[in-house]
Amino acid sequence: MNFRDLIDLCFRNLLRRRARTILAVVGVVVGTCAIVVMLSIGYGLTAGFEEQISSYGNLHLIQVSSNSGAATNEADDLKGIINDKTLKTMDEIDGVDAVTPIVSEYMMMQVGKKVTSTEFVGIDTEVLEKFNYEVKEGRMITPNDKYGVLFGSSIPTWFYNPNKNEWSDEPHDVVDEKVIISADWELGMKKKSSGQDKIEYPEFRGKGIGVLAMENDESAYRVYMNIEDVEEIQAANKKARKESVTTMGRHGKTYNQAWVYVEDIDKVQDVIEVLKEDMGYYTYSPTDFLTAMQDTANMIQLVLGGIGGISLFVAALGITNTMIMSIYERTREIGVMKVIGANLKDIGKMFLIEAGLIGFGGGIVGLGISFLISFLMNHFLAGLMGEMMGTMSSQVSIIPWYVAIGALAFATFVGVAAGYLPAKRAMNLSALESLRNE
Repeated sequence: MNFRDLIDLCFRNLLRRRARTILAVVGVVVGTCAIVVMLSIGYGLTAGFEEQISSYGNLHLIQVSSNSGAATNEADDLKGIINDKTLKTMDEIDGVDAVTPIVSEYMMMQVGKKVTSTEFVGIDTEVLEKFNYEVKEGRMITPNDKYGVLFGSSIPTWFYNPNKNEWSDEPHDVVDEKVIISADWELGMKKKSSGQDKIEYPEFRGKGIGVLAMENDESAYRVYMNIEDVEEIQAANKKARKESVTTMGRHGKTYNQAWVYVEDIDKVQDVIEVLKEDMGYYTYSPTDFLTAMQDTANMIQLVLGGIGGISLFVAALGITNTMIMSIYERTREIGVMKVIGANLKDIGKMFLIEAGLIGFGGGIVGLGISFLISFLMNHFLAGLMGEMMGTMSSQVSIIPWYVAIGALAFATFVGVAAGYLPAKRAMNLSALESLRNE
């Protein structure tokens, strides 16, 4: 008997007992649907956690801080130190796409008659685009922009008039505008305090270059300049405060902080391990929180998937029961097939295929219903679930393609596995005994 004839015979056998077949298929539908929907909620939670964490900062970005006490002997003299040599070593770590030293200073900024205070971040502007920054107004800053300022997306809404104490409801125009930068917290005020302790901070005149597009991470609350410009301003401020401006030591020019960008988010934790364990740095990344949240989501996913698995196990028992009952009803048919010379393997295949078709058919219908339930959940429950779970995801349920294919394959496998014992029983059934009983 060829495979096509075997499939045709199996379909006719299933259709001959429609009610029992439909009940067995319904069991698989419920089980498949339960597993897929339960897992999809877990994936939705994970996506929500990722969106929530990404609002804290760029998930691809690792902030590295120096740790001068990390070295324990002369062999690892540079451990925990950030200088040009160790920056190059960071850049060579597998998965790292860009590295820049960071110098920062909190200062005041004046555009027109309005002022604001924020953190000025000095960065290697040649790697800005590698850090995946984009602008919504103006352009990216370049090494040639002397005292050029690149604004975070929220900064233009922070400006106020210090003489009238007025805040504007509209973002202040900053692109192509003259910018005055100073550490003087009374910048822009007509009446300033005076006294012997008053520090006369210098003012630096620059220009607004552009405004970043990112709105949900910490880049929205900073301004960016060439690192050389911020170092120059920082040195002038220290001089005004009569502090030491020396930046050179036995390790050469050092930095307190660096940023490392990893293109593949799956490699972020590996890079962090190298930076912390092998190179002795302190690190911070939003993925630190994401890992903990993902562990929670995985546990929820495991529990929900287990509940769905129980449903599919019950469906497997239903298929086994259906196939065993089918054997009792078809003993004469099996006996005749054996008497006329049917191959025992073909008889076994017939029952396995029938059970597999029940599993496959139930899996297909279950997947269709799962996608429908997922759509309805996302349409009607996204906002409510987001508030209850504290996530920001617009999707409660997400069904990845590999989950859909895996669920279908698993449902088919469950059907075939459930049909194994009945198939073996049919193969071992005595032909003469079958015909005598009939």
